[in-house]
Amino acid sequence: MILSTTNNLEGKKTVKYLGLVSGDAILGANIFRDFFASIRDIVGGRSASYEKELRKAKTIALEEMEEQAKHLGANAIIGIDIDYETIGTNSSMLMVSANGTAVVVEQ
Repeated sequence: MILSTTNNLEGKKTVKYLGLVSGDAILGANIFRDFFASIRDIVGGRSASYEKELRKAKTIALEEMEEQAKHLGANAIIGIDIDYETIGTNSSMLMVSANGTAVVVEQ
């Protein structure tokens, strides 16, 4: 499955548009990770634990979107957009949403 943020795949002809596909992932962050992340916010630096959770959520969302596309008979997804949000009480949950257009391209 070819995944692309562009609307066209260079060197490939899109022969069929199958429609919108999407994938979502919502992951909760635990209290210890939140505590250590808040300390990093004060002293500076990156929060590796949050970065790991974001990558995990992104992977889940993309895999879910890809499964929908396969079910439709697609061999590519174009125009992919990935959005990140925090939701829940005190923004305690991470949400990743991936959307794109399932297509069939010539091989």
